[in-house]
Amino acid sequence: MRRLRGGAAAAMVLVFAVAGCKAETKTGSGGPQETGGSGAALTAAESLTVKGRAPKTGYARDRFGTAWADTDSNGCDTRDDILKRDLADVKFTDGKCKVSYGVLESDPYSGTKVTYRRGSSLVDIDHLVALSDAWQKGAKYWDARKRIALANDPLNLLAAGASANRSKGDGDTATWVPPKAYRCAYVASQVAVKKKYGLWVTAAEKAAMEKVLKECPGQKLPSGGNPTEAPARFHAN
Repeated sequence: MRRLRGGAAAAMVLVFAVAGCKAETKTGSGGPQETGGSGAALTAAESLTVKGRAPKTGYARDRFGTAWADTDSNGCDTRDDILKRDLADVKFTDGKCKVSYGVLESDPYSGTKVTYRRGSSLVDIDHLVALSDAWQKGAKYWDARKRIALANDPLNLLAAGASANRSKGDGDTATWVPPKAYRCAYVASQVAVKKKYGLWVTAAEKAAMEKVLKECPGQKLPSGGNPTEAPARFHAN
């Protein structure tokens, strides 16, 4: 499937806001795609391994490599890739990579329209599964290249309004979910990332995931994104 750019990608986000929990995740070729049959997201959530949360000891952002590394080798950093995917009316400073302007037609976390201008902080790129949460649920034991892959995988990334995103912090589904309009797609994406990378969930987290997805039993499981190991040229502390 071709990569959606600009308005097409933003339109898909708008579909989530209008359709609510009946919506199914579908963005560009680098991001989540629909996969599996009816109820695939709930089935995947039920299959996740349950363990207790490991200590946060040793976590640091640089354990996941340099922020926004170009792991897909397309010449653009990951942040700009996601801005191009999720914003409408995109403009560049250099012709193809550095996004200088764009519009988030409907912020998935607040439903509001947010304008992005380079250098401002109104649009964040959210890790759907927060890196510190991943660290406590398996990633601390991984090779660095797998951690770098997770941090830059479009399946785990979403443009969102900064204000709403920062209220999330590093919470998992048991502690934070977005408004109902985007909730099913959001939880399905978290499930997809945790399943793809073999991350575990706490009992409370799994229960919260299943509770949300039972309200939208036809929700499909997103797929796509990058390989689960970054190229050998990338390193992390």
